[in-house]
Amino acid sequence: MITNADVEYEGSIEIPVDLMEAAGLWEGEKVLVASITSGNRLETYVQPGASGGGQIVINGGAAHRIKKGERVAIMAFALSQTPVLARKILLDEQNRIIRATR
Repeated sequence: MITNADVEYEGSIEIPVDLMEAAGLWEGEKVLVASITSGNRLETYVQPGASGGGQIVINGGAAHRIKKGERVAIMAFALSQTPVLARKILLDEQNRIIRATR
């Protein structure tokens, strides 16, 4: 769930470090963000946020497409010579992990 949207920031999606670690995301990694609420999709990069707070913030021009309160799927992709196992986490409305699979 997007907890804030800041058009004045230069870009990115801010994700708490604890959620980044659970999902296996890296700082600066390119992600596809798809709004389940509006259907809008965009690509941006991950910026680390404070752990434990559940604040997922969409920044810059992306905040015109995806707004505060929207439910989103955040996807990262990898190229590999071997199979890559998907890591999935499901969050509640406060962005707490309710299910994690690998």
